[in-house]
Amino acid sequence: MTTARTLVAALVMALACAAGCGSDDSDTESQSTAARAADPATDKLAQIRARGTLVGYHEYDYPPQSMEVKGATRPADTKCAETQLTANQVTGFDNETTKLVAAGLGGEACFATPSWTEVTAGNWGDRWDIAYGSGSINADRMQRLYMTQPYYAVPNYYFVAADSPARHAADLDGKRIGACASCSHELYLKGELEIPGIDIAVNVDDPKLVTYETEGPGLAAAAKGKIGAFLAAEPVGRAQIERGVKLRRLPELAFTYYPSGFVDKSSGLESRAFVQRVNEIVQRAQADGTLERLSRKFFGRDYVTAAAGYDIEAIGQEVK
Repeated sequence: MTTARTLVAALVMALACAAGCGSDDSDTESQSTAARAADPATDKLAQIRARGTLVGYHEYDYPPQSMEVKGATRPADTKCAETQLTANQVTGFDNETTKLVAAGLGGEACFATPSWTEVTAGNWGDRWDIAYGSGSINADRMQRLYMTQPYYAVPNYYFVAADSPARHAADLDGKRIGACASCSHELYLKGELEIPGIDIAVNVDDPKLVTYETEGPGLAAAAKGKIGAFLAAEPVGRAQIERGVKLRRLPELAFTYYPSGFVDKSSGLESRAFVQRVNEIVQRAQADGTLERLSRKFFGRDYVTAAAGYDIEAIGQEVK
């Protein structure tokens, strides 16, 4: 009798668990199945999977984050539109991150080439799906864009001409300082930069802001003494120095930011499943060392580990 009761109890437990229990993997599988069943006309993730491509953002001549591959031939069987670059035509840390996410989604990576100002303005008109452009999470952008798990963390410094008399950030008080337009650096110098969960203090008094569309021309202007300094991500300034541009980095850190893959809020499509899946792919690539290896390949150092600890759920965005 005891054996029979035990068997019955075990059967009841098994049936209950079959109906209501499950591992994290099974939950992820269920979410994936649901995403595949969603309507491509209304859901961003379903649209990407139906199309077979993830369209990212490529910036010309932004080493080591974004670069063209000279002589690369466009594959004959690509699904990318004629106006888009194919994965083999571009490289760099940002572009390789886009390729990593595309692979995680089971699609081909393609690249659009809008201006950075267009990217940060939102209202993309569904011309691209996500933008990895070393752009940080910040409160201003969160009004127009969804943020995803930051893929690396970047220190930002002032770069001055090699023969500049400036030796410290305080030497730049009241001077003309360059920054890229629509970048976190511009907001920082204006005293308006807010990164959720990060304390920020401007370490130069009364800077005279000069904006440039991209960092290259601004760093060149600093090297020629046309402006007192240019505020840029450490790897961007270092790449220009390695190219032979006559610049010197001041020792004081201005701030650290957390670049994210941006998703347009105004696409008209449901983005919750897409953003969640991107977060999972990036977090896995941080945990298994894939992104760290890419960081060491392109930057010669690990910029990823610090970003892995950033709590994307704590920024308070509501993804629809």
